[in-house]
Amino acid sequence: MTTMPPLEPAQAVLRPHAEDSFARELDALAKGDDRPRPPRWNLSPWAVTTYLLGGAAADGTEITTKYIGPRRLIEVAVATLATDRALLLLGVPGTAKSWVSEHLAAAISGDSTLLVQGTAGTAEETMRYGWNYAQLLAHGPSRDALVPSPLMTAMSAGKVARIEELTRIPADVQDTLITILSEKTLPIPELGDEVQAVKGFTVIATANDRDRGVNDLSSALRRRFNTVVLPLPASTEDEVRIVAQRVRALGRALELPDVPAAAEEIRRVVTVFRELRSGVTEDGRTKVKSPTGTLSPAEAISVITGGVSLAAYFGDGTLRPHDVAGGILGAVVKDPSTDPVVWREYLETVVKPREGWTAFYEACRELEA
Repeated sequence: MTTMPPLEPAQAVLRPHAEDSFARELDALAKGDDRPRPPRWNLSPWAVTTYLLGGAAADGTEITTKYIGPRRLIEVAVATLATDRALLLLGVPGTAKSWVSEHLAAAISGDSTLLVQGTAGTAEETMRYGWNYAQLLAHGPSRDALVPSPLMTAMSAGKVARIEELTRIPADVQDTLITILSEKTLPIPELGDEVQAVKGFTVIATANDRDRGVNDLSSALRRRFNTVVLPLPASTEDEVRIVAQRVRALGRALELPDVPAAAEEIRRVVTVFRELRSGVTEDGRTKVKSPTGTLSPAEAISVITGGVSLAAYFGDGTLRPHDVAGGILGAVVKDPSTDPVVWREYLETVVKPREGWTAFYEACRELEA
């Protein structure tokens, strides 16, 4: 009986951190990077931008593209982080805000793990610090009893802290950031002490304004951020590239079998999502109603990845319309009272008469039967 060799640590992890997945690229960029670097940055701003947008390192190592979009947006984001301003990445769901945030932190600090995940239940201790209550009861307030937050750790080490979904955090908890971002210090009143930010410390936050339960940022807090709005992909070609690239990466990470002929279905899913998002067909001739969902590239990636899994394990190994139809239906129909009507009308007026889409139409109609 043969046994499989043990997996390397990076292979065994379902989702490696960016600094682990792209360690070779980061190392190649660092070795050939002779441009000025801000304090405690692993790479120069120019090299950070190359890491995000793709190119080549000095030794010829290919740097894969992490973000497909306007170069100037990434340059503005990187330039902001090189100053004393925090960065707010704003956009609708699925515009790669978290993805860009993670890769910026990996390139600048070599550590993308100093993360606060914003939710409606995020407490002030998550942003500031907590206490080890066993130590606290045994010895009273002390540095040993203090449990630093990711923000406090980043301040002490001069690294990038990340805050995901900032507008999901209650407003009174959000405002704990004001002192940190303006004074670059975190008071510890219980100890009569404080933590001062070391050079290199900065914050990248993400937020979207289409999420239910959004807590608007106060004007005082918003002024502490430089805001960069990440748009949805400008063209169908860009969106197809984004989806195809991420699907390939996810397929490798999940060790899904290779599924050929996926390009046609990727383009079909992207076309459907873009038309329903914009309210008009690609040729501009037919207006369509838009559903309540965002139909973002992230959802397209999920639909295609699910379709690849179906094709590999329950199909003939080729991605076909019936492999993606169920995923599209789930992505489009979020509100059961209105979205089914929107979807059915789109199928009948746009999909049914479209040349080459008969199999897709039939697969979608079969699910409604």
